[in-house]
Amino acid sequence: MILVSYRDRTPSAVSAKGCQGKVTCMNIAIITGASSGIGEQFLRQLVRERSAFDEIWVIARRVDRLLSMKNELDPVRIRAFMLDLTSDDALDDLADELQKRKPSIGLLVNCAGVGFTGCFETVPRGEIHKMIALNCAVLAEFTSVCIPYMIPAGDLCTYPTGPRILNIASSAGFLPQPGSAAYAASKAFVIHFSRALHAELRIHNIASTTVCPGPVATEFAAVATGIPGAKAKGFKSLFVVKPERLVKKSILASKKGRGLYVYGLSQKILHVLTKILPARFLIFLVMKLSRDARPPEKTAPEISAPEISAPEKSAQEISAPVQSQVVRSSAEPAVQAFGKNTERSDVLPCSVPLTSTQAARILSLYPGKYHFDDIAKN
Repeated sequence: MILVSYRDRTPSAVSAKGCQGKVTCMNIAIITGASSGIGEQFLRQLVRERSAFDEIWVIARRVDRLLSMKNELDPVRIRAFMLDLTSDDALDDLADELQKRKPSIGLLVNCAGVGFTGCFETVPRGEIHKMIALNCAVLAEFTSVCIPYMIPAGDLCTYPTGPRILNIASSAGFLPQPGSAAYAASKAFVIHFSRALHAELRIHNIASTTVCPGPVATEFAAVATGIPGAKAKGFKSLFVVKPERLVKKSILASKKGRGLYVYGLSQKILHVLTKILPARFLIFLVMKLSRDARPPEKTAPEISAPEISAPEKSAQEISAPVQSQVVRSSAEPAVQAFGKNTERSDVLPCSVPLTSTQAARILSLYPGKYHFDDIAKN
């Protein structure tokens, strides 16, 4: 990754009220995850407010959605980057473009993120890697790419008019959450990272605002569950908010230079409770209230009776009780042939050892008639 030192670029001034003059370099806003949900609403509101940005760079994977919004909202100022930020070259490409254009970044909105719900054991390893990479690593690395283009402007501004960073976290990061273990942990990272960044950059008149909403009416639930059109369920459905109002309030909090903005009365109460109640008690409540936190029911693998071949003499005696709908399974190779001893009709000696589970299954098909020798117990 190519990082540009802010010492390499010294604009003469910044074109913002409260700064020490005017600059000739381009002033831009950057929004990641701009093709839908919260990111889309940030783009719409920036365009609607007729903000002073010369260009608005929007980054997302969905080409059709980005181009559609560009043509709809502002074909001149909006610049679309169709990139998967988790790919190896995406951040390098953006760093190269910033180095080439040398803009002043007045606003950075990190909206790109993904989540998956359900017990951790049910989430595929690849999805876990993707989630942590996008929610944590990409957010931190891309912020490090952009900060050198914010500090020079910030040094020439007052704090109320300096550049702004908005990191979209979640109230899920307030506490460990069974049913969303990795997602909640990734948002806890965003909260701590962003708040520490806010303290570090204060000397440069840059505010890093951490936004913590609860459930939002976006496509998040559909992606998290893999069910098209899915929405928040259970007790979480009671606290779903509209993204338009969330974004409007978040922009206002950022302008005020707030380090943390928790949206909604219910989420503010939750935030306070996590400070005064034991985490163990809160986790217990989550386990009771959330369906996603409940482990999947474990069922014993079904062992079906194998098809049995026997000597001609006992074939008719054995085949009578066997049902026509018997299903073949992994137990089939366990009993392929009976021994040569057919003197007793109630004894079926096996030439292949059976596990106790397999034997029990077969015995259940012939109640009171047969028993098996040579059963090998695991």
